[in-house]
Amino acid sequence: MTEREKMLAGLLYDCGDPELLDQWHRAKDLVRDYNQLDSRDLAGKDRILSQLLGGRGRNTWITPPFFADYGCNIYLGDNCEINMNCVFLDDNRIVIGKNALIAPGVQIYTAFHPLHAAERFGPPREDGSFSFCQTRTAPVIIGDNVWIGGGAILMPGVRIGDNVVIGAGGVVTKDVPSHTVALGNPCRVVRENRLAESDKEILP
Repeated sequence: MTEREKMLAGLLYDCGDPELLDQWHRAKDLVRDYNQLDSRDLAGKDRILSQLLGGRGRNTWITPPFFADYGCNIYLGDNCEINMNCVFLDDNRIVIGKNALIAPGVQIYTAFHPLHAAERFGPPREDGSFSFCQTRTAPVIIGDNVWIGGGAILMPGVRIGDNVVIGAGGVVTKDVPSHTVALGNPCRVVRENRLAESDKEILP
């Protein structure tokens, strides 16, 4: 099993693996180029996103600056809008459904580490340096018609259902069921959020 396969399977893996480092550097270069493009260069943005992302639907809008680890583990549905200063640590899959609105400063994490420092780093090498931190991952899955408020943080392994609103600054540590509004740290459901029939006719 390769280190990439271990990473996507949620097993402990070596972040310093040459294949993973090559993908990481490639993504960082693409993200840098994307963030430095002229704001009106829509063709350039489309070209870079086609190289960076694992998959996307129609009408993707990502306002720079945008930051990702690998890029290739990010999958977006139709009509996704991601506002500025969002951070997607896509060491595992980040899947976002259609008609998503991701507000500024949202952070989505798929990577996590052992709680104890000795387990995170292991023993030092002969030269006194440490190896890359021990890491595991879990995917983050977001349904259709979801609005993630500004500054929200989504932790590894969470699933957010359809027609959900996450309030600004919310820290999502557990799954959020469909048709709800959730707020706070940790994020908790505070009310239902059911689509009216008129809304269903508008949404594609």
